[in-house]
Amino acid sequence: MWRNADFRRLWSGQTASQLGEHTSLVVLPLFAVLTLDATAGQLGALRAVGQAPILLLSLFAGAWVDRWRTRTLMVLTDAGRALALGAAALAGLLGWLGLSALLVVAFVVGALSVFFDVAYQASLVRLVERDQLVHGNSALEGSRSAAQIGGPALGGTLVSVLSAPIAAASGAVFFALSFLSIRRISRREPVPERQAYPPHIWRRIREGLRFVAGDPALRTVCLASAVFQFSFAAVMTVYLLFLPRDLHLSGTAVGLALAATGPGALLGALLAARLPARFGYGAVLVSAAALGDGVFLFVPVLPDSSPLTVPALLTINFAFGTFSQLVNVTVMAVRQTVTPDAMQGRAAATINFVGMGLTPLGSLLGGLLAEAWGTRTGLLVAAAGMLLSPVLMALSPLARLGRTLVRMNPAKELASQIRTGVPLRRGDDL
Repeated sequence: MWRNADFRRLWSGQTASQLGEHTSLVVLPLFAVLTLDATAGQLGALRAVGQAPILLLSLFAGAWVDRWRTRTLMVLTDAGRALALGAAALAGLLGWLGLSALLVVAFVVGALSVFFDVAYQASLVRLVERDQLVHGNSALEGSRSAAQIGGPALGGTLVSVLSAPIAAASGAVFFALSFLSIRRISRREPVPERQAYPPHIWRRIREGLRFVAGDPALRTVCLASAVFQFSFAAVMTVYLLFLPRDLHLSGTAVGLALAATGPGALLGALLAARLPARFGYGAVLVSAAALGDGVFLFVPVLPDSSPLTVPALLTINFAFGTFSQLVNVTVMAVRQTVTPDAMQGRAAATINFVGMGLTPLGSLLGGLLAEAWGTRTGLLVAAAGMLLSPVLMALSPLARLGRTLVRMNPAKELASQIRTGVPLRRGDDL
């Protein structure tokens, strides 16, 4: 796979893009606080505007990705984000940037990131063989995990050492590097033939929803993701109250504990390239989900003001990052294998939309649990809710997956292409 020059270009570009994205997640809020003297309410609005595209545009992104070359979409989104951050940096240096303009920049960067993230997942399927998907996803998700660790730290350092506008310009540079790498991908992707009367965007979205709902494996992935994200949002709300108030940890200790998930995620991405082929995809999915979600049950019983508390938190968060990333990479390989090429973007977008759609409600539930029962009991209940995700997997066809993934049945893929109006490629047969 690494001898594939186009995969190396995708990986390099995706790595630079993820660094730009995660750097900007810190730089833009700091820009608002340090340069524009934003209030807490304004800062919250800025973060919400940057996250809103996940819910507003994920399904549309899936429909668009399935109708265009992924290389074209990734190049365009990289160019758009580089221009947006570059313009913000220039306006900040000249003293022309206000909060309203920064809100627009945050929304544009967030929206284009939604399209890029869906496109690079669909692009991998078109660049490597099906039996290389786990290794490909392991490399891409490892880069994303590294960016999640290094991006915020780099952004904060640049803002402190240089200035917020210069830090924003660094994000633009990362997106420009991604643009240069991905545009060098030489393999031409098949593009669906433009129909005289193309299906309406809502029809294509409904096709993606029906496809995911009709496939037992993808339906379970969708439900398990929704349950996990809902419960995890509740956990994090209580968790961020529990650490400083009940365990009396300093801000530095809280940040250190949370940062431990990053190295764990890197390890999980590496393990995902080996464990499923050795022990079976189903066994790895169920056991890793149970272990990763179950470790949070130990948090509510930690004593306060103990020398072992911080090391225990580091261990718990490292284990959570490891097993969660192992699940993420393995699930992505399963989804890409059972999904026909013509439906890759919409399947990814549908799962992202359903999985992330309940997180605001989960956060509200976490606050209610902490107020009604206290942080320890609330955290225990929310953490127990996360275990419903591996239970759903264990009761589904996912648990029976073996050591190899089989490409979607050709007849089923052919029927899906006919239903969605995608022309057959030369050489397609039964």
